[in-house]
Amino acid sequence: MASKIDDLDLRVIRELQKDARQSYRDISEKLKVAEGTVYNRVNKLLESGVIKRFMPDIDFSKIGYDLVAIVGFTVRGGHLPEIEKRIAKKPEVSAVYDVTGEYDGIVVAKFKDRSALNKFVKGIIAMPNVKRTYTMVVLNVMKEEHGIRI
Repeated sequence: MASKIDDLDLRVIRELQKDARQSYRDISEKLKVAEGTVYNRVNKLLESGVIKRFMPDIDFSKIGYDLVAIVGFTVRGGHLPEIEKRIAKKPEVSAVYDVTGEYDGIVVAKFKDRSALNKFVKGIIAMPNVKRTYTMVVLNVMKEEHGIRI
């Protein structure tokens, strides 16, 4: 059952998007509501799955993951869900999408070097029922955020 999101929930989410490490007290002062209200709202958002987890926003290029690739792939028959689940488990993968058009799925992944990218792509094409892949290497990252402003 979907949880009803109201304006206060959205305001709490916006504050957490700015800095998820700020205290409930700080958020309550900014939003002019009780600290307990913020606590209850965050817990409700966590329990309902609106907020999935709290995690740092890391600049992966600064820790050696300079190579970003987008890989399209096509799959035989009804095997897409199982292939996507296998790909999604790989640690270098940041996104897996079902798509319309020429490919059945798209993967976004980050690598330390070409050798790691090569191994990754060859691993996908070697999976049973994967027909083909198409790999694009990102030259420049113009924007990369794992969320949108709401």
